[in-house]
Amino acid sequence: MFTGIVEETGTVLAFRRGARAWRLRLSAALAAEGTRVGDSIAVNGCCLTVAAAQEGELSFDVLAQTRRLTNFAALRRGAAVNLERSLRPDGRMGGHFVSGHIDGTGRIEALARRGRDYHLTIRAPAGGARYLVPRGSIALDGISLTVAEAEADRFAVWIIPHTFAVTCLRERRAGDAVNLEFDLLAKYVENLTNRAADHANRPRRPKRRTAPAQSVGRRVAGRLR
Repeated sequence: MFTGIVEETGTVLAFRRGARAWRLRLSAALAAEGTRVGDSIAVNGCCLTVAAAQEGELSFDVLAQTRRLTNFAALRRGAAVNLERSLRPDGRMGGHFVSGHIDGTGRIEALARRGRDYHLTIRAPAGGARYLVPRGSIALDGISLTVAEAEADRFAVWIIPHTFAVTCLRERRAGDAVNLEFDLLAKYVENLTNRAADHANRPRRPKRRTAPAQSVGRRVAGRLR
């Protein structure tokens, strides 16, 4: 579990296909501190398991499916990636609940500076618009953000200068893919309401008619005479 508060950006050292999986190797400072093999790290919002760790460097095995369904396919040596270690029980919940399971990629349509801030417009993947509501939460490349506008399959978020400077958004351009994870609570509510609707629409079995208790008692008494 993560919060969507990016701790730092790492730098891609290598991303190569191995015998069993793709191997992603990153340079990292804060995220590598105290991290051991088997720990979970969110890389651009995608939960990955640390396969190797040493001072200032982390390595991960990446499934071909993960590479295909995220923006990892576009990773190149030198690229910045957002990093967040998993939430500790005694940690602060600064953003919102983020599982690290990417729902799909969105496409940046516009990234414009407005005053000191940045306005980012994204086209959501098919089926994603139903989870978007103004002032709702969304994780974008692992960053917890608030939806400012939502219309059809497009939505927009505002980026403050600090977030822009300390995340990989500083390298993003129009046309780039970004990893999206929609609000976990919204997906649970949808699942529960769909189940409730399915249950309500099921044809009900007719109730079995049972003889009144008095009649049953009379029949039993008659047999005992």
